[in-house]
Amino acid sequence: MCMNPTRAATVIAAMAMLTLATSAAAWPFGGSAQSAAKSNSVPAAAQPQAPAPAPTKPTPAGDAKPSNVKATPQERAAAERLDPVARVGFWTREASLDPQDAEAGLALAQSLRVLGRNSEAVDAANQVLAVHPNLQAALIELARAEVSANRGFYAIRPLKLAAAANPRDWWPWMLLGVAYAQNEQPDLARSAYEEALHLAPNSPQALSNYALFRATHGEPQAAEAMLRKAVAAPGSAAPERQNLALVLGLQGKISEAELLIRQDLPPELADANLAYLRSLNAKAEPAPGRSWNAVQASEAAQIKAPS
Repeated sequence: MCMNPTRAATVIAAMAMLTLATSAAAWPFGGSAQSAAKSNSVPAAAQPQAPAPAPTKPTPAGDAKPSNVKATPQERAAAERLDPVARVGFWTREASLDPQDAEAGLALAQSLRVLGRNSEAVDAANQVLAVHPNLQAALIELARAEVSANRGFYAIRPLKLAAAANPRDWWPWMLLGVAYAQNEQPDLARSAYEEALHLAPNSPQALSNYALFRATHGEPQAAEAMLRKAVAAPGSAAPERQNLALVLGLQGKISEAELLIRQDLPPELADANLAYLRSLNAKAEPAPGRSWNAVQASEAAQIKAPS
């Protein structure tokens, strides 16, 4: 049984916003601030990964490190493995020691965004831009925080600047698609998504995000085809598979959706998500606590917006 198209669009619209807000969340169907801390993925065309540093730990607050001495590069690298709240504390200290430290300011903005503290993330990104007004990474991080708060209008200007700074970078265009969609400008959103795909035709993320947009605009078959391409593309991962599962499930293709869902989720979460899809196809309200928002999980790494 295929669910009502209007309901399908409503469900995906609520979930697609989070595809890039919590950053292109590894489970773009939704997520709490706590789960979002674990649920971000790296864009397929992102810059090459640096070699992993030797395991170290940031200096504990009670140790003898002087309060006015910045952390070493090794300590900063290790801070990325802290829990989300501790990471915010670490980068707050680093940013306060040197307001011109773009790395610290951006890491703080990102850490705040992951926790859902989007207004504070906007402030942190703006503080970086006050010192480095043309820094593309700061423009993108500001936009991500605005998109995370469903304030796409305020993300458009910084994303245009970021796109102008590097016309061959697909990432700002993909974010622009989300921002325009939030601002109820579907024609501009479609153009932005298509530009992202023109620049990165095989990017799983660009394909996946555009597919969710198309699913909200009465094109479920086209969305399914794009998501199948995204899943088959090099670098695809759980986010693309789970987006495809969602679109399949909302069309009533529960058996195929189940295969994808169980590939990435443990049994209890898979069962909950399947129950949710079945309830939607039955035109019934989902049971409390059984939404994607309640049961999402992730193993992906933190988002790093391209510089």
